[in-house]
Amino acid sequence: MLAETVIIIIVGILLINVIGAILTVFSEKRDIATIWAWLLVLLLLPVLGFVIFYFAGSRISNKKIFRLRTQEQRGLEQIANNQRRVLLKAEKLLPIPITATELVNLFLKTNNAMLTRGNDIQIFQTGQEKFDALLADIQKAKHHIHLEYFTIFDDNIGQKIIQLLTQKAREGVEVRIIYDQFGSHGRHDRLYRPLRRAGGIAIPFLMRRFQLLALRFNFRIHRKIAIIDGKIGYIGGFNVGDQYLGEFTKFGNWRDTHLRMDGDAVLSMQSRFLMDWNATAEANELLIDTAQYFPENIELPGKSMVQIVTSGPDSQVNQIKQGFMRMFASAKQEIIIQTPYFIPDSPILETLEIALMSGVKVRLMIPNKPDHPFVYRATQYYAKELINWGAEVYQYEGGFLHSKVVIIDNEVATVGSANMDIRSFSLNFEANAFIYDRQLATQLELQFNEDVAQSLQLTQDYFDQQSIWMKFKQKFSRLFSPIL
Repeated sequence: MLAETVIIIIVGILLINVIGAILTVFSEKRDIATIWAWLLVLLLLPVLGFVIFYFAGSRISNKKIFRLRTQEQRGLEQIANNQRRVLLKAEKLLPIPITATELVNLFLKTNNAMLTRGNDIQIFQTGQEKFDALLADIQKAKHHIHLEYFTIFDDNIGQKIIQLLTQKAREGVEVRIIYDQFGSHGRHDRLYRPLRRAGGIAIPFLMRRFQLLALRFNFRIHRKIAIIDGKIGYIGGFNVGDQYLGEFTKFGNWRDTHLRMDGDAVLSMQSRFLMDWNATAEANELLIDTAQYFPENIELPGKSMVQIVTSGPDSQVNQIKQGFMRMFASAKQEIIIQTPYFIPDSPILETLEIALMSGVKVRLMIPNKPDHPFVYRATQYYAKELINWGAEVYQYEGGFLHSKVVIIDNEVATVGSANMDIRSFSLNFEANAFIYDRQLATQLELQFNEDVAQSLQLTQDYFDQQSIWMKFKQKFSRLFSPIL
C-alpha cells in the first residue's frame, strides 16, 4: 500500500513537472532552439530544473525593457556637428573601404550608430598596459569619469581604481559607475562606500540598490566601457580584477584585447552610457541636461573611422550579430576570429560555412582551457564543425584567451565585449567598436599571428583521438547551446 502511494506521488510530481515545463517555456516568446533546450532541462531534472530556470531562464521585466527602450539617445547633434568640422579636413581622412559601405549603413539603420572619423586608437593586449593607461587618464580627469563594467572585483586592482576615483570625487570630479551585480559577485558595499561618501555614485545595472539576491543569470550588462571627460574612451574585453592581470593560477597569463580611443567615437560610448545610466538610476540621479558631457571637438587626433555598436535584449534586432554576419558575407579573402566562446547559432555558422565553400580562408582561435565547462565543450564541438568545412582552428597555449576580435580582408575589424556565442547575440548587453582602418586591422592581424605562434592547430585527427566520454560531453553540451 505504501509503495503504491509513493508511486502515485512520484507519477503526480512528474505529470505536474511536465505540465509546468510546457507552461513555463511557452509563457514568453522564445526562439525554437531555446524552447527545446529549456524543455530538455525541465524534463530531465524534475523540480531542480525549475530552480535552474529561475536563476538562468527568467527574462528581464517588461518595465525595465521599457525604461531602456524609451531612453533618449543623447549627444547625436554634437557628434554630427563635430563630424561636419572633421570633414572640412577631408584631405587627412581615410576613404571608407568599399567592403565596409554596407556595414556602415546597416549599423546606422539598426543601431543609429554614427560613423565617426578622425579617431586615434591604441591597442592593449595585457591587463597591466590597460590598467596603467586607465589609471593615468583617471588621474588627469577634470570634469567626469563614467565606468560601465560587467565585473569590478573587490581585490587589489579593483580597490586601487576605486580609491583613485574616490580621490577624484573629493576633488569635485563627477564619478559614476554602473556594474553588473552578478558579474561582480555581489554588491560590494564595502568597496564603494568611500566613493559614495565622497560624492561618487556606483549602481548595479537594472537592479534595486539594496536587493539582497541578484538571481538572474541572463540579461547582464556585459559592456566594458570607460569615458573620461568625454575625450578619452576605453572599450574591449578586460573587466576589472586581479585575474585580468594574470594573477590567478587557474588561468595564468590573461590574453585579451582592449582599445583606448581619442575622438568622437568616445562621444558615441558616452551616449550609450547615459542611456544605461538613466534606465538604471534613481529619479534624483538622472542626467537630463547632458550637453556638458559632449564636448566640442576641434582637433583631429587620428585617422581611424569607428562606429560604436551596442546590442541587448531591449532590442528586437541583434545588431552586433548582424554585423558579424555582414562582415563574413562581404569577406573576399580571409576571416579571422578570436573568441573565448565559440557557440554560433545557425545563421552565423551557415554564413561561415558559405564563406569557406566560396574560397574564403577562415581562421579561428579559442582557449586551451575552460572557465565554464559546458561552454567550453560546446565550443570544441563547433570548432570541429568548422574544421570539417576547411577552417583553420587554433588552440591558444599562452594562457587564457579572452580576446574578442574579428578581422576581414585586412580592412575591417571589430573589438569589444561580444563573444561569438548565442549569449552575446541575444542574452547580454554588449558593446563593440567596428573599425574601418587598414593599418589598425593589419596591427590586429599581426597580433593574431603572434598568438598563432603560441597555439596548437587543431585537426580532425586531434578530435578523433579524444575519448568517447569527451566526445559525449561535447555533443551533450551542444544540446544546451541556446541557453549557455
